[in-house]
Amino acid sequence: MRAVVVTSFGGPEAVRVVETEVPEPGAGQLRIKVAAAALNPVDAAVRAGVFGGAGGRIGLGWDVAGTVDAVGPATEWRVGDEVVALAPGVAEPLGSHAEYVVVGADAVAAAPATADAVFAATLPLNGLTAVQALDLLELTPDRSLLVTGAAGAVGGYAVQLAARLGVSVTALARAEDEELVRSLGAEHFTAGEVEPAGFDAVLDAAVLGGAALAWVRDGGAYAGVIPGATPAAVRGVRTGTVEVRADGERLAELVRLVDEGALTLRVAGTYTLDDAVKAHARLAEGGVRGRLVLLP
Repeated sequence: MRAVVVTSFGGPEAVRVVETEVPEPGAGQLRIKVAAAALNPVDAAVRAGVFGGAGGRIGLGWDVAGTVDAVGPATEWRVGDEVVALAPGVAEPLGSHAEYVVVGADAVAAAPATADAVFAATLPLNGLTAVQALDLLELTPDRSLLVTGAAGAVGGYAVQLAARLGVSVTALARAEDEELVRSLGAEHFTAGEVEPAGFDAVLDAAVLGGAALAWVRDGGAYAGVIPGATPAAVRGVRTGTVEVRADGERLAELVRLVDEGALTLRVAGTYTLDDAVKAHARLAEGGVRGRLVLLP
């Protein structure tokens, strides 16, 4: 089968499409024939060597939508099931940017009934990151939340999920994205002017760090999205960083919200697996709204 990997670190040109053996599922695992797999900034970070691993072959891809085509022992999923899943990312030699991927059965949810595989593939990583970051913040409906990078994939899901909880959401994004983030449920908008210590919580999807921490009131909460990039706590602010984990049950809840029309799936463009280098180059240009998706 074909798979996208890196064997040395660098820019988009470091991406390789190689022929490799089809992986076999073990106990508690299943294999998915990939229909679509989103490209995320974390894939660019892996490609650039942020997570290490020099000297070996590293597979790319975390999100997957497709069809179960083989199952290992101790799984209730069946061949032919249409599913979405969060792949193990850098923990495995092959990611979801491939024709087939093996994942744990507990990482899988039934695919949305209202979205095709291209759109469904944008949900697992970013949706789970958003909901797990909101879990860290422990918000109640009477609280105020600032979401940085609100027009991005994680930020957009966070805006929708928090607004659904009844939280007062302020979106921080570029001026041209105001209509978008308001359509996602943001009650307030800012393109840069933010009141110091003005919010009960900040979900820092834009990875602004200390600047975003300054916008949290004394005793409030801050959630980051990149491990190791969380600023030190000050003024009694509780800080934490989501380290996204596979969770089929939570993913199924997100799928339900998609089917109810409460979560918007956004695709910025599609590329064939063989054009993975071009997809990485487009991601590197910036300004992508929604996710680029690879099609085997």
